[in-house]
Amino acid sequence: MLRGISGGQRKRVTTGEMLVGPAKALFMDEISTGLDSSTTYQIVNSLRQTIHILGGTAVISLLQPAPETYNLFDDIILLSDGQVVYQGPRENVLEFFEFMGFKCPGRKGVADFLQEVTSKKDQEQYWYRGDRPYRFVPVKQFADAFRSFHVGKSIENELKVPFDRTRSHPAALATSKFGVSRMELLKATIDRELLLMKRNAFMYIFKAVNLTLMAFIVMTTFFRTNMRRNVEYGTIYLGALFFALDTIMFNGFAELAMTVMKLPVFFKQRDLLFFPAWAYTIPSWILQIPITFVEVGVYVFTTYYVIGFDPSVSRFFKQYLLLLAINQMSSSLFRFIAGIGRDMVVSHTFGPLSLLAFAALGGFILARPDIKKWWIWGYWISPLSYAQNAISTNEFLGPSWNQIVSGTNETIGVTVLKNRGIFTEAKWYWIGLGAMVGYTLLFNLLYTLALSVLSPLTDAHPSMSEEELKEKHANLTGKALEGHKEKNSRKQELELSHISDRNSGISGADSSDSRKRLVLPFTPLSLTFNDTKYSVDMPEAMKAQGVTEDRLLLLKGVSGSFRPGVLTALMGVSGAGKTTLMDVLAGRKTGGYIEGEITVSGYPKKQETFARISGYCEQNDIHSPHVTIYESLVFSAWLRLPAEVDSDRRKMFIEEIMDLVELTSLRGALVGLPGVNGLSTEQRKRLTIAVELVANPSIIFMDEPTSGLDARAAAIVMRTVRNTVNTGRTVVCTIHQPSIDIFEAFDELFLMKRGGEEIYVGPVGQNSANLIEYFEEIEGISKIKDGYNPATWMLEVSSSAQEEMLGIDFAEVYRQSELYQRNKELIKELSMPPPGSRDLNFPTQYSRSFVTQCLACLWKQKLSYWRNPSYTAVRLLFTIVIALMFGTMFWDLGIEDHRIYSMPWDQCMLQYYTSECKILVLFNQLSWWSEQSFTGKEQLACIQLFHMHLDRLLSNFRTYWFRL
Repeated sequence: MLRGISGGQRKRVTTGEMLVGPAKALFMDEISTGLDSSTTYQIVNSLRQTIHILGGTAVISLLQPAPETYNLFDDIILLSDGQVVYQGPRENVLEFFEFMGFKCPGRKGVADFLQEVTSKKDQEQYWYRGDRPYRFVPVKQFADAFRSFHVGKSIENELKVPFDRTRSHPAALATSKFGVSRMELLKATIDRELLLMKRNAFMYIFKAVNLTLMAFIVMTTFFRTNMRRNVEYGTIYLGALFFALDTIMFNGFAELAMTVMKLPVFFKQRDLLFFPAWAYTIPSWILQIPITFVEVGVYVFTTYYVIGFDPSVSRFFKQYLLLLAINQMSSSLFRFIAGIGRDMVVSHTFGPLSLLAFAALGGFILARPDIKKWWIWGYWISPLSYAQNAISTNEFLGPSWNQIVSGTNETIGVTVLKNRGIFTEAKWYWIGLGAMVGYTLLFNLLYTLALSVLSPLTDAHPSMSEEELKEKHANLTGKALEGHKEKNSRKQELELSHISDRNSGISGADSSDSRKRLVLPFTPLSLTFNDTKYSVDMPEAMKAQGVTEDRLLLLKGVSGSFRPGVLTALMGVSGAGKTTLMDVLAGRKTGGYIEGEITVSGYPKKQETFARISGYCEQNDIHSPHVTIYESLVFSAWLRLPAEVDSDRRKMFIEEIMDLVELTSLRGALVGLPGVNGLSTEQRKRLTIAVELVANPSIIFMDEPTSGLDARAAAIVMRTVRNTVNTGRTVVCTIHQPSIDIFEAFDELFLMKRGGEEIYVGPVGQNSANLIEYFEEIEGISKIKDGYNPATWMLEVSSSAQEEMLGIDFAEVYRQSELYQRNKELIKELSMPPPGSRDLNFPTQYSRSFVTQCLACLWKQKLSYWRNPSYTAVRLLFTIVIALMFGTMFWDLGIEDHRIYSMPWDQCMLQYYTSECKILVLFNQLSWWSEQSFTGKEQLACIQLFHMHLDRLLSNFRTYWFRL
């Protein structure tokens, strides 16, 4: 992954990209994901002012909007199971639901209430009519009732009246497709392409170095002192020319992957009318030409005279010119394949296949006279056949090959050409060069046409479990779920509210009376860090702007402690360093410089042992797609639990963990690919937590466990997190935009400001009382409004703008506070080993033996391949296609062993080329007909590789067992 801005900053870039244009209608989908609630509020507030002043229209979908953000909207559209439940002014939405018999509690966000009130599992808790018994109201009944509600009637009457065209503004009708002229469009895309090439210079340098190495290998293999000017060695010279064509042709293969990776951005900007396809394709072609001169020059200038080709200067430059044209043709070909494939899997299937077919029918591996009549058309359309004729005639019609062969009237050069079925007229050089130019123009034209008319490959596979499907059916029809007990469900769903209402103080959090006991014991451990700093080398871009420091400090001496049974929220604005701090503590930072003291229950932290007693829940929920939930947990427990835990106890522990995270009913569900099939986002979050819990860790880090979830799904995940804490483990979560309920479910808060400094570390308190009291005591801080989300208020009053306005530094205020002194004393206390304790020590690096690691990996790989037959089918199909292709190409040639060109050299080149292409296809292939794209839905190999690296970080097994 390329390092850059944070996820929240990336979201803001996306929003800004749309706002800088002249658009009057904005459609924004989940623009707040990854942003803190304060930043979300500022963005939506700015959008509101812009829309009101300029008379625009904005439709925004949000997940878990805070009450103050929700109150910025003029109208609300509430959708549930595909039906409009309410559409109209925000002020009337609660009135409608009270009309239906449901009321929003005082400390409940209205947006959260709206998401839950239509759900069968959540609806009953909001029923407020005591004069009549509760009865589930399905979505259809809500939708029908809204049409009879006064807001629904008003909208219906408004839609019946035709629009008055006299009220239209002339600017409402666009008169041009693009915002600027064609020349401006081309200039803008050229400038951007130049910038991308400059910042991706390593790739071009790497290609030049690769060609240099290949040139060195070729010139030493075909060294001129070992070559003679006769018919026999003429064939070897011909082989050297073919190898040059092959090397230069293959050099363009990198364009395929680069083009596919850039296409998602292109399709987004093309569909938004940033520019037409031709303005994108022309710079990507033209700007590559100067680089081609360098790359081909490196090869030709290194090999030509060392190999001993014809010494004529004109023929030297003609070969150089031809190879330039071949390189351009090759790059254009692979850009075209990427353009029509639009997918890494499809492109890496047909790219090597086309390369192999063109080479086999290019006139060297199989001479033109021996190509069967059913394949001769392939010879005439193969670019390499024209290239082979051109480069061969340029060499063998030169003066150094003019000696007459004894017994004939032909020169050595002509004899070599005829033996290989190559044309002997000098005009074929110009025909070949013209063909290369023609193919270059054709492929670029087809590439432009493909990008103009084709759409991105998207999947519309539903991602819904059977349980969700039944619940949606129940919501629509009002029928009860099979085996569903309302009172039990309600009790479970209200558990989070019960947690929020309790006292979250330090002493209360340490109580272990309610902790759940599991079949496998563990040792509760605390984690302390004192004056921890993290820095990286100063980026060159910042040095160019005048920054003189050698290092960029990302964490500026933060201190704190995380304790067993205490749920800690790690919060701050986007870019404050939350994930950085958690990665430093978890030992996941492989680069940079870490300073300070980190202890585990009083002993210095050692990463090799810390990985055995800690868990890390990734934000991206990386899982193998072709195993079930139960099998994922079995694999994790098999490798991470100690060998002393027998199979029966391990299975019992897995069952307990599944019950703890509420996945028992989904134990047999395949994990699948995100957004394609398998588990929902919320279920994946719970599986991520479960995979870590089955390792029986004492400390767990969770990176944004509620991001990308709506309020109801976030509540389910937080209930899982709270259940985990109640077992006595130390849990730390980074979190964005928590609702009031979710925020107050945390025991303590570790709040950071931008720049990597802490500004509040302490208890949240009942109804956030401790947090509110701390900030309201600071002079100049405004009081929190009734019903306002304390998490949002906290971020607003501690923002950089507030610091500047009040002339204070919140980090310095915290360091001068009594709370800071208490935390320092607590850190000092926890940094001392408890009496009778011992430092963490494990006799081996891994929990299980080499044999067990191998068996576990084999078991998982067997399941993955067995449930993914398309992968094996592709390998089988590719082998069959190659076999049929070459079987029909070389039909009966094996019995004609008297021919001079039937040499081991040809067989070696064919085997080399076939193997090269097979490796490319199989390495990148998953299943091109199962429509699983590389960008957004990882390939099988890549997913398993990511999962392997995750397991390696957790010291699950040695990587060579995965490779084996």
